[in-house]
Amino acid sequence: MTHGVVMSGPSLACPVMTVTRAEWLSRFAAELGVPAPTDEDIESLLDLAGSAAHASERTAAPLTCWLVGRAGLEPAAARAAAEALVAQLDGT
Repeated sequence: MTHGVVMSGPSLACPVMTVTRAEWLSRFAAELGVPAPTDEDIESLLDLAGSAAHASERTAAPLTCWLVGRAGLEPAAARAAAEALVAQLDGT
């Protein structure tokens, strides 16, 4: 783990702990009381986030993933829904 400081403003400093993605996901999943995502889930969610970010504003990516959780969808199903929406937006 690496510790550092991120400046959030002229006089605001927030300590940051840097861990690997796998370690973060494992620890956060444990905090939430759910299993960590599988490699397939991770791939689907990253594809989903990429679709949202490229079809809209970049900030849509994390919020889209939040919507998946709220809807209770599996990542692969959400990715398919996003692909359908992107195709609709592209007019195909």
